[in-house]
Amino acid sequence: MIKNEPKIKNPLIVAIREQLEHRALWMYLLCDEAKKKGLDSKDYAPDAIKRCGLYQGANLRKKAGGGSSLKGLKKTLFGKAAQWVFEMDIKQCTDDNLDIDFHYCPLVKAWQKQGCTDEEIKILCDHAMCGDRGIAESFGCELDLPATIANGDDVCKIRFVRRKK
Repeated sequence: MIKNEPKIKNPLIVAIREQLEHRALWMYLLCDEAKKKGLDSKDYAPDAIKRCGLYQGANLRKKAGGGSSLKGLKKTLFGKAAQWVFEMDIKQCTDDNLDIDFHYCPLVKAWQKQGCTDEEIKILCDHAMCGDRGIAESFGCELDLPATIANGDDVCKIRFVRRKK
């Protein structure tokens, strides 16, 4: 059973979360309509969402000065507002590692509101994380997910890692 309840109730943060929920609602409805037409979301959603992440990642790199340091990613994508919305803890931030724990996910909340099963939420979350995988790739990194709220964990452990070659 997925547990996903926010602790921060500030009205501005709630309004921002509602915008993210709306994005997740679109994603769910697109996948649901495609399913009704015999399409499996696994055949198109991960690639499409990764393309979005690659696009976003390229823009974030520009905003961060063009480098691939994960300190720039933290500064451009994971600022204070995002930290409050997702109830994040930045565990580590170096040029090559960015470790963040998310204690709340508005996307999961949107899917819960739609009555999605835990299994459906796991699939939708994996699709959505393809955007973060694209961002990681834009910074020359990989994304590790040792724990996710969608899998029933208490926290999403998001790890951007530059592996030494």
